[in-house]
Amino acid sequence: MSNFFSNVYRVVKKIPEGRVTSYGAIARYLGSPQSSRMVGWAMNAAHSHSDVPAHRVVNRIGLLTGKHHFPGISLMQQLLENEGIKVVNDKIVDFENHFWDPVKELPPFEIGM
Repeated sequence: MSNFFSNVYRVVKKIPEGRVTSYGAIARYLGSPQSSRMVGWAMNAAHSHSDVPAHRVVNRIGLLTGKHHFPGISLMQQLLENEGIKVVNDKIVDFENHFWDPVKELPPFEIGM
């Protein structure tokens, strides 16, 4: 599982500032489309990796479902808003325009990227 987590973190580190992606998009990019939940587990464990911008990973409709894993009540939202992403009621406004798809943006996944 740690190899999978490491691969997730490599993808998340490539998400540009001001953009977000979903658990499912990362799972699809890694060739494991049924592993969205495991991507979520990786994000929950990412707090020991300060270089992983976990706040840029949301659910498939733009909800900040991982917000309770951040310290404080609104840190995830604050981090996104600091990057120019508007959040209302725990949902990213204009999600489609902020969405970053690793399948389209990155070369095909290779072990060790």
